[in-house]
Amino acid sequence: MVESFGNRLQERIRELGPLCVGIDPSTALLELWERPDSVEGLEFFALSVLEACSDVAVCIKPQVSFFERFGSEGFRVLERLLKEARSADVLTIADAKRGDIGSSNDGYAQAWLDDRSALCSDAVTLSPYLGLGALSPVITKAQATGRGVFVLAATSNPEGRLLQTARTAQEEKVESMILREVRDLNQGDDELGAVGVVLGATRDRPEFALETLQGPYLVPGVGAQGATADDVGKLFARCPKGTVVVNVGRSILSAGPERSALRDATQRWRDDLSQVLL
Repeated sequence: MVESFGNRLQERIRELGPLCVGIDPSTALLELWERPDSVEGLEFFALSVLEACSDVAVCIKPQVSFFERFGSEGFRVLERLLKEARSADVLTIADAKRGDIGSSNDGYAQAWLDDRSALCSDAVTLSPYLGLGALSPVITKAQATGRGVFVLAATSNPEGRLLQTARTAQEEKVESMILREVRDLNQGDDELGAVGVVLGATRDRPEFALETLQGPYLVPGVGAQGATADDVGKLFARCPKGTVVVNVGRSILSAGPERSALRDATQRWRDDLSQVLL
């Protein structure tokens, strides 16, 4: 039986701390680094961040959109980044936000979670808004291979709140419904399950009891979006240690391109988050 992604992640968090570094090579950040908005600039940026955060951050989260804007050459850089991260023993979360129906999800499962794919990652983000049940091919692949998924539940952007806090015919908020259904998918696992959720630190505490998920949380919204380490600590105060991994992007990336400055920023965020979560 393969070890679950949730269990692997929890062990790593307890060892290294709860920081995930977002790798978001946007036009604005490449300009800040005084690098060209090109494939060459993209590759320099991505590999520099990986080098700076290795042995400090538990994982990286490349935002796929910033790579795919360069087409096949951008995907080549992403493939190299994922390969280099595996060699450095850094977990990877592909922030692809995929989600469809039927055989399309089979394709996403093969692309992001299959060893035969150059895009294979430790976990991938998924959108549940065609129905969580429709994501079963990706979830089944994750459970079978020891990889994971993070399902969008309550995102950090304000535009998502109208949909995510709307109530179903049973008077349950949509975000709570997704959290409950994810918990149901993780039931039966003796360890932390493969199915996690994305829950923004800028959000109010959901009606759902967060400590019962039996899966990991991926937490955006910290740093440039306004939430602090203390906000994260309060939101997830009842959750078991090692079940929360916090993504920090621009607040670390803006320290570049000097590797030492990037590493210092990574260490500061790791230490601050460890203090409130571990």
